[in-house]
Amino acid sequence: MALLLIGAHFSIAGGLHKALLTAQRYRCTAVQIFTKNATTWKERIITQEESDLFRKVRGQTGVKAVASHASYLINLASPEERKHDMSKQAFACELKRSAMLDIPYVVLHPGSHMGTGEETGLARIAEAINQVFDHVSPSGTRLLLETTAGQGSNMGYTFEQLDFLIKTVRDKDRVGVCLDTCHVFAAGYDIRMPKTYKKTMEAFDKVIGLSNLYLIHVNDSRNELGSRKDRHEHIGKGFIGPDAFAEIMNDTRLEDIPKILETPKGDGKTDYDAINLKALRDFISPGSHKR
Repeated sequence: MALLLIGAHFSIAGGLHKALLTAQRYRCTAVQIFTKNATTWKERIITQEESDLFRKVRGQTGVKAVASHASYLINLASPEERKHDMSKQAFACELKRSAMLDIPYVVLHPGSHMGTGEETGLARIAEAINQVFDHVSPSGTRLLLETTAGQGSNMGYTFEQLDFLIKTVRDKDRVGVCLDTCHVFAAGYDIRMPKTYKKTMEAFDKVIGLSNLYLIHVNDSRNELGSRKDRHEHIGKGFIGPDAFAEIMNDTRLEDIPKILETPKGDGKTDYDAINLKALRDFISPGSHKR
């Protein structure tokens, strides 16, 4: 039987290991975390004690798949040299922290060209990744470039852009893709019905290759197809609707790929994580071999 790899992005308040304990309470087998405050440039130094505790608790909880999400401030395409250098440094630190914690995946938004044009921006991103990889030893932690909605000057909103980056990065064993359902929908890839879902996944496989897909962010969208707006909604309650998530949860090609919720948490009065996780589990067809 295939293990259902499902989870959500959980808080590390009180310690990195707390996210694993939260995941356990929700019967999750996967989790995504920030290894530091994602909205500041200040870096976090992981102690050996923190690393040991994280590994120990992970073994105790049964969480099989872990991903970290890099800081939102990182922009490897920035035309400002200072911001570009700060971004490379922050990216390198994220790789090192994740390696210390035995986290196999680091999710990163590719970057924004800030008016310099997509061709220039993409080349700058690829060059930055190569430079960081040259200075950070391989550790088993893989960079996952996330599909984006294409808001503003953000890149990574077409499969072709991500394919260019993968092909331009020299060390192919250290790079892959995280597909975000809200983002691809907002970027114009229709996944609402079985027919359109199949067409989009075929396009992904043809351009990027499903072999390069390592993580899926499962989020509905508050905005319509092609809106180019990054606004997540609860599963089945947005413009994507339930059929897409039923397809994802029953697609045998994706059964070994962790699926992570990044849906709104709300004000704490309603347990939306429990509701959204139940929705995803309920989509699995009766008699499925997943558990």
